[in-house]
Amino acid sequence: MSTSFKLLLLLLTLVTASVAKADQPIRIRIVSYNIHHGEGTDGKLDLARIAQVLREAEPDLVALQEVDQNTKRTDNVDQAAELGKLLKMNSVFGGNIDLQGGHYGNAFLTRYSAISSTNHPLPSLASGEQRGVIEADITVPGLKKPLKLLATHLDHRGDDQERIESCEAIARLTQDWGSRPALLAGDLNATPESKPLKILEKEWTRANREIQPTIPSGKPTRQIDYILLRPAGGWKVVEFRVLDAPVASDHLGILAILEWTEPQSN
Repeated sequence: MSTSFKLLLLLLTLVTASVAKADQPIRIRIVSYNIHHGEGTDGKLDLARIAQVLREAEPDLVALQEVDQNTKRTDNVDQAAELGKLLKMNSVFGGNIDLQGGHYGNAFLTRYSAISSTNHPLPSLASGEQRGVIEADITVPGLKKPLKLLATHLDHRGDDQERIESCEAIARLTQDWGSRPALLAGDLNATPESKPLKILEKEWTRANREIQPTIPSGKPTRQIDYILLRPAGGWKVVEFRVLDAPVASDHLGILAILEWTEPQSN
């Protein structure tokens, strides 16, 4: 076998391996968890317990709700930063309410380092709590474009109207995203058959098609916590499960293991 033929064979092998690697799906583990400012159903404030629940899930991304930052009731701890430190992850906090000398809102954690984010206020009706949604662009190795992540916590009251308007605001925010990979995670305070979910599901797909209750954490009867994805053609749900931690918070966290494959262009 000639030297030039050997070199050609080696080159073809390397090109084939490179193409095969490029075709491999990108796997992401994402958790959504309402942590009730670290207070469990036993009345104990224990952020390390929350960290352990998350550690066992081995997430790449975490969307957190009901997070305190430097408030009196949680000993002036920046909870997102502390959880990031305990889990060796980067943290981003989006404060929506001034509370006891600090702030209260949503956060996310990520093992990826390249992040940009904006906290958007959502519609607030009838003197309810101000809600918000964190929009983040996260550079994930292997993805052609940064991953879009939305982390939010919607109104809890019985009337759907504020949740409906918030979902419509999210739809406007995401209307130009096209086919880029995107995830939305949070406590939506709405059941799967509700109008707010139907608004979101015009563009988003729930990671779990079968209902998996998340609240109350001791004996859950309703699902109000979700991970949604878009576009549906790019994502495959490898696994979805509720995290078994009935005492750490009044909600159960959820984990989705997802694979992204770049949709074929026509």
